[in-house]
Amino acid sequence: MATAILSNIRQDLSKFELSGLGVPALVLLILCMLILPLPPFLLDVLFTFNIMIGLIIIMVAINSSTPLDFSAFPSILLIATMLRLGLNVASTRLVLVKGHEGPDAAGNVIEAFGNFVIAGNYLVGFIIFSILMIINFIVVTKGAGRVSEVIARFTLDAMPGKQMAIDADLNAGVIDQETAKKRRETISQESDFFGSMDGASKFVRGDAIAGLLILLINILGGLTIGISQHNLSFSEAGKIYVLLTIGDGLVAQIPQLLLSLATAIIVTRVTTSESMTQQAKSQLNNPLALYVAAGILILMGLVPGMPHFIFLTLGSIAAGLGFMLASQSKNALQLAALNEASQANEEKSPSEELDWDDVDQVDLVGLDIGYGLIPLVNTETGGQLLPRVKGVRKKLSAELGFLVQPIRIRDNLDLPPDVYHIVMNGVVRGKGDIKVGREMAINPGQALGRLEGIPTKEPAFGLDAVWIEPSQRDYARTLGYTVVDAATAVATHLNTLLRNSASELLSHDETQQLLDKVAARSPKLVEDLVPGKLPLATITKVLQNILDESVSVRDMRTIIEVLSSESGNTQDPDDLTAAVRPRLGRMIVQGLIDVNTSLPVITLNPALEQMLHNILQQSSKGQGLVIEPNLAEGLFNALAENTQKVENQGHPAVLVVSPGIRPWLAKIIRHRLPDLTVLSYSEIPDDQAVKVVATVDVENNN
Repeated sequence: MATAILSNIRQDLSKFELSGLGVPALVLLILCMLILPLPPFLLDVLFTFNIMIGLIIIMVAINSSTPLDFSAFPSILLIATMLRLGLNVASTRLVLVKGHEGPDAAGNVIEAFGNFVIAGNYLVGFIIFSILMIINFIVVTKGAGRVSEVIARFTLDAMPGKQMAIDADLNAGVIDQETAKKRRETISQESDFFGSMDGASKFVRGDAIAGLLILLINILGGLTIGISQHNLSFSEAGKIYVLLTIGDGLVAQIPQLLLSLATAIIVTRVTTSESMTQQAKSQLNNPLALYVAAGILILMGLVPGMPHFIFLTLGSIAAGLGFMLASQSKNALQLAALNEASQANEEKSPSEELDWDDVDQVDLVGLDIGYGLIPLVNTETGGQLLPRVKGVRKKLSAELGFLVQPIRIRDNLDLPPDVYHIVMNGVVRGKGDIKVGREMAINPGQALGRLEGIPTKEPAFGLDAVWIEPSQRDYARTLGYTVVDAATAVATHLNTLLRNSASELLSHDETQQLLDKVAARSPKLVEDLVPGKLPLATITKVLQNILDESVSVRDMRTIIEVLSSESGNTQDPDDLTAAVRPRLGRMIVQGLIDVNTSLPVITLNPALEQMLHNILQQSSKGQGLVIEPNLAEGLFNALAENTQKVENQGHPAVLVVSPGIRPWLAKIIRHRLPDLTVLSYSEIPDDQAVKVVATVDVENNN
């Protein structure tokens, strides 16, 4: 029992790292300095430690490449400020209580600083201390505070633009999801850091004011206590207490000035991959500037009455440095040229072997644009194509039920300037001609009047359109035209093409992700189906069949339940699709009409439907529905005529047939009549009201 208790204690202690005790111990030390009197020796150690902390902080600030490399600076600044103020309180206590005992009453550090600066003249010491305070308070602290305020405001204002830039790079495929996440975290950290620095700069400003007030209080309080309580003369009290006060102020002022300077360095840093030293060295490495400075110094040294030796010496040194830097730059350029030539020779080497890295895989979806369309992509100049493409991808993902992969946008110099190509799996599936700076006025078929502009065709649906000037927008709308900008025209074409090719966007990876998402809530349901009952390839094919007929796969739970129950009867993807669709019937119908609305349907003449049944039964398995050409042409013409009549009445065109012939009939008319939806009787919910608006007969065309 005792062994178990000791083991638990040991485990708890192991979780509490000693490295985490530093800051709490420092806070406790500060509290002790504010409350408890400290001996002079300990005060000397703490004053020296305070100077060391200031030096470490400014060195870290100088060698940080970006402000976020020292993201703990605001908190460290607060702790260091409180440490210094705590030392001020502790030293003030010693000065006022034991100051009458002599200059070393508050420790050797304070005495040494006081004697070194004052050098026997108290007025000079006070003036020097005041100058240091002015430098710290008026120049460094005030400037750093102003820079912090401006950067904090600009950083917050720039956040939306930076977020959009990250989304644009992600949509264009320039970065992956993990990189985008890291960049968003960096933007958030920058905002928090500069917001904290805006407040932390107030600590430095308040500390400078507090140092000046503590100086005055110590002098007045020391004189009062020395004269009234210790019977010292005014000159004796002044000699002791002014020495101690000035020494105390200087000991505190030096690390305070270091921290103020570190604050200014951090907030004025421009984010690069170099530290401040490296950045200054590379940017001041300018031979011409050194030559000019050297020439001016030498000319000033030749003027009668000037200290010739100093000016001529420094001018010569500057000229020598300029010559040395120019030689180094020349050698560096020659070395770079040799390296480039060497690399070029290596690339031309016939012995170099190819590897798989030289073979690029095609993107699932890409948008190639001519160089004239680049302004549509540049968000800095107002380009709206990237946000529109992101909106298309987001909308399609929500409607189809799976995440559409990023759409890569590239400039293609082989294309004409104003042309774009929509590419899927390396094959051009759509193209269009865009006029940047103009807007597309689309004639929906009922527009009145004509517009002056460049005639064209709307790329998504092939409607007549005109490229017009933006100033004609309102006039075109009054005539009944639909006016869209260039980015919207491209996005609409992309949306239409991807929606019609939804099954090609879903692969095994997307299917696995859908299954994983369902498994997070219903693990047993997915575990029973894959891979025991159905392979992943079969499930993918079923989902592709569903998407082929513009049906969403959002209800994956229902789809998995049907597949699990039907997998024992068949493994054929087409048969499984036919089993799934009735369970999705309500979703299919609600995609066509509103809730509590009768469904207008077109039916086949019973004799014609029976004829199709007979033809299907006589066809071999896998051959599909083979119809005599005249019968097929008459059927298509009759369906097209009735479809147009129903759509002219403002209803969706829906053909309802028996479950046996629905898959085959839907497949053969899908490309001939894309606006006609083919349903089976079993796919219409039992409580759905149905209204027959037309009956198709090949002989009578009714």
